[in-house]
Amino acid sequence: MAKTSSSSSSQPRPTAAELDLLRVLWRLGAPADAKQVHEALLTERPEASYATVLRQLQVMHGKGLLSRDESQRPQRYAPTQAQDKLQTHLLKELIAKAFAGSGKALVMAALKGHVNARERDEIQRLLDQQKQKADGKDGSAR
Repeated sequence: MAKTSSSSSSQPRPTAAELDLLRVLWRLGAPADAKQVHEALLTERPEASYATVLRQLQVMHGKGLLSRDESQRPQRYAPTQAQDKLQTHLLKELIAKAFAGSGKALVMAALKGHVNARERDEIQRLLDQQKQKADGKDGSAR
């Protein structure tokens, strides 16, 4: 089998500007044309021009980050991955590269001075839920 320049496990890595557009599309919840994306993006980036947004959408389609429905005009774009799937992929990559594969190191760095008491309690509740699931499906095997 011939080796290709990109492995099947590699996913395109979006730039910061591309992540902005992905967030807009995820928030809209349905395929959108360039005008809709541009109008929604203006609340976050008022300097963004329509031409730039359209070009970014085209580039993202070429990279495989977006699908494009060419059966109608204007063409509609949609993310090729669910938000949680892409976030998980990017987070795993960050953990591997910046934290030597340690999830604990990531969490400790994230918690340093950035979490209030309410958030800390919520994090603890989520950790307790995860522990219960790992210990036997919500504690039923205890």
